[in-house]
Amino acid sequence: MTIKLFITGGTFDKEYNELNGSLFFRKTHLYEMLKLGRSRVPVKVKTLMMIDSLFMTAAHRRRVLKECLTAKEKHIVVTHGTDTMPETARLLGTSVKDKTIILTGAMVPYKFGSSDGMFNLGSALSFAQTLPPGVYIAMNGRYFNWYNVRKNKVKGEFEEAD
Repeated sequence: MTIKLFITGGTFDKEYNELNGSLFFRKTHLYEMLKLGRSRVPVKVKTLMMIDSLFMTAAHRRRVLKECLTAKEKHIVVTHGTDTMPETARLLGTSVKDKTIILTGAMVPYKFGSSDGMFNLGSALSFAQTLPPGVYIAMNGRYFNWYNVRKNKVKGEFEEAD
């Protein structure tokens, strides 16, 4: 089983500019993360965009949807910024029925060293292989159905919406 891994940016791939303190995107860290995690899961990686999810538009989300629908793989992981991940999950969840799609992200940039990104990526790859077709968010060692999830900004974690 090969997993398609779509990259959209988000905190996973942010870097820190030591001169002015800003965060920015250069290139994805996913290849390095897969190598360091000693992942043996066959993946095909495609970068769709490198943006903060707060700047993700309806057109960006439609592109993610189109790529998921046209991918020949039935198991997909999408890296995504956490602020609007549930919105993208809702679009995918109402449109894709025959694939297992896992959205995941990080609360702390990978390059900071104390990121939750490695753990979330590993969880997403595992969930993509084991969950039935549907759209899910994988964060904090848990998975959530696309229609029942929210980001709790006070706790800094995802939870069921009800």
